[in-house]
Amino acid sequence: MAALTGLERVSGADTPRPRRAWWRGAVFLLAGIYFLVPLGTAFWYTIYTPGAGVSLSAYGELLTADGFVRSLSLSLGLALATIAVVLLLALPAMLAVRLFAPRLRPVMEVLCTLPLVVPPITFMAGIGTALRGGTDLLAPTPFWATLIAIQDPGFPLVLVLAYVVLVLPFVYRSLDAGLRTMDVRTLVEAARNLGASWPYVLARVIVPNLRSALASASFLTLALVLGEYTVASLLGYQPFAVWIVTVSGSKGQLSVAVSILSLLLIWLLLLAVSTVFGKEKGK
Repeated sequence: MAALTGLERVSGADTPRPRRAWWRGAVFLLAGIYFLVPLGTAFWYTIYTPGAGVSLSAYGELLTADGFVRSLSLSLGLALATIAVVLLLALPAMLAVRLFAPRLRPVMEVLCTLPLVVPPITFMAGIGTALRGGTDLLAPTPFWATLIAIQDPGFPLVLVLAYVVLVLPFVYRSLDAGLRTMDVRTLVEAARNLGASWPYVLARVIVPNLRSALASASFLTLALVLGEYTVASLLGYQPFAVWIVTVSGSKGQLSVAVSILSLLLIWLLLLAVSTVFGKEKGK
């Protein structure tokens, strides 16, 4: 009798599992339809022309389109520079506050998340005013050449500085989540007691334990830089997102094809990183 009761309890505990699996599958199916139907519609728009039928000519024009390679390479270069600058600024600062001034963590959190409440158009207006005023103010000084150099259309460093500010809240949240999962103080003290220098501690102790957080911050930055339009357009530069909007006025199919290609590229990069980190965790 007792065995029968135990068997009933076990079977009763197992009955909700198929229901949970069914609901999980339904949620994934609805999410897939929500995301894939618009992409499928956009893809059909790029390959079908009324009266001409199905053709992949829009994708064949990508590599030969005027400005495609130049704008894409510029956006990728800006993304890499932005990732390097924001991580070199944010990670050491967050470690210093966590180790030596924990009472300043709320202040740092407010400062890092402040760009979320500033509209991009307002942010861009401030940058434009500062550049115009700085050019006149610094004209008699040696810093005038530096101010002109960061506005070089070939590689505008001013966009890198603007993107660092825009992406800082997302990078801060990613790194903060990663730092909360590890005992930073114990790891640092152990490494320092063994004679490790601060650069060694940062590169060989902290960074390997933050691989997932660093990957998340990097790809959030990559996605923002590849899709940012307002600041770059109003400052007069033409990275990838601005080029897509420029082309869409005359070649609609080509612009949608480029958008689909950029989404596929980002998705493949995210998939590759998740696969690599998953294997490392498994090991």
